[in-house]
Amino acid sequence: MPAWVTDVWTGLLTVVIVLTITAVAGVVYRRRSGVLRVQPAPVGEPDDHRLTADELGAPLGSTATLVHFSSAFCQPCRATRGVLGRAADTVDGVAHVEVDAEANLELVRRLKIMRTPTVLVLDPYGRIVRRASGQPRLADVVAVLGAVRA
Repeated sequence: MPAWVTDVWTGLLTVVIVLTITAVAGVVYRRRSGVLRVQPAPVGEPDDHRLTADELGAPLGSTATLVHFSSAFCQPCRATRGVLGRAADTVDGVAHVEVDAEANLELVRRLKIMRTPTVLVLDPYGRIVRRASGQPRLADVVAVLGAVRA
């Protein structure tokens, strides 16, 4: 068999492997995006997982607070703003606070916000109980608010 045939097959095999890995990574990324996960309890620094009204620039809700980190260039942030606004209107005592990530870099670094939109669900005391990177679904947000309320 000529050498060029071996080179072509090697190239095709490489392309197939790279495309497969990329497709699997894309599926995993999409499945994890926007899922409200339980925030683990802090081990030694409890204040790192608690936000105050002063830090947010708005009062906390009596039941829960939805904190939405966004940026000016983020397209999914607009849709997330609508989802969280509807969720806050649906459940009594829930506040929705949007934080500009670019203007609050110290808070972003402290909370390890890696991308926008990132949504934090706070209990009435400002403790972070859930976190989602990406746009969450309205039904998931309302379900989490029901759990925090109980």
